[in-house]
Amino acid sequence: MHRKIKIILNPMADMGNAWRVARDLRSITEQHGGIDWSGTVYPGHAIDLAKASEGYDMVIAMGGDGTVHEVMNGLMQIPEDRRPILGVVPVGSGNDFGHGIGASTRPTEALNRAIHGEPSTVDLGVMTDGQGRREYFDNTLGIGFGAIVTIRSHRLPILRGFLMYLTAVIQTIILDHNPIKMQMEIDGKKVEESIIYLVLSNGPREGGGFLVTPDARIDDGILDYVMITDVSRLKMFRIVPEVMKGTHGRFREVTIDRCKKFTLIADRPLYIHADGEIFSGPGTDIRQVSFEILPNALKVVRG
Repeated sequence: MHRKIKIILNPMADMGNAWRVARDLRSITEQHGGIDWSGTVYPGHAIDLAKASEGYDMVIAMGGDGTVHEVMNGLMQIPEDRRPILGVVPVGSGNDFGHGIGASTRPTEALNRAIHGEPSTVDLGVMTDGQGRREYFDNTLGIGFGAIVTIRSHRLPILRGFLMYLTAVIQTIILDHNPIKMQMEIDGKKVEESIIYLVLSNGPREGGGFLVTPDARIDDGILDYVMITDVSRLKMFRIVPEVMKGTHGRFREVTIDRCKKFTLIADRPLYIHADGEIFSGPGTDIRQVSFEILPNALKVVRG
C-alpha cells in the first residue's frame, strides 16, 4: 500500500536551484502514483503547510535546513498519534540535518529513500523564551556569535554553501566580537561566564561543515553544547579552523559537554538562531531562555 505523501518545496532554496531539482524529480513522484506538492511563498509558510498535513502518512521537506526546521515545527503541532513521518530531500546551502540523518546528497536517491524507507525516531530540542514562546530545533541552536553569522550569511547572495558561512564567520569575528555575560544553569549546576559563542546541538554539524559538537547524535536523548569564553579576535581565528575538524575542544577556553536541560539569563538582548532560522535578532529584547531535549520526538526516514 502506497503512503499518502505531501512534498513541501522551498523553490528558492540554494539560490533557486531547488526549483530546477524539483522539476527533474517529478517523474519519480508520478511513478509512485501521485504525490501532492506544495510550494512555500513566504517565511513561515512551510510551518502552516505542515500543520495542515494531518491525514498524510508522510511529509517530505525539500529544501535546506530552514525548510526542514519549519516543516518539523509544523508537524509538531499535530497530535502524536496522527503526526506524519518526516522525509528530507536536502537541496539547500548547508543541509546539516540531512547530513545528520544520513540523507543522500543526490536528490533522486534522497527522494526514493524518503518514499520507500522505514522510519525511526529522532530527538528534538525545544527552546522556551522568557515570554513562554516555544520553538523546536532538530539540529543546532546558536546564541550570539552563531546567530550573527547566520544573519550575515543571508547578506551574501553571491556565495553558496560552506564558503558562504565561512565568509560570514570571518566578518563576524572582525566586526561583532562582543562577549555576553550569562548566568547559566546546566542540569542544576550554576555557571556564570562571559561567552562569545554558545551552541546547543542535537546533531554534530552546522554551517555546511563546521563540526561544532562532533560526538552529538540525533537519537541519544542528550543535548550536546559548546561554549567559547571571552577570547581575543586572534584566538578566535585560531579556533575556527579547529571547529571545521571538530578538534576545538583542545583549547582551554572551549567547553564541549552534554546535558538534558540548560537555562540562561543574559545581560543584554540575545540574538538566537534555530537551525539557521532567526528566532530573535535586531529589535528584539529576549534575555532569558531555556532548552531541553525531547527524546524520540519525531519519526524520520533516515539514510
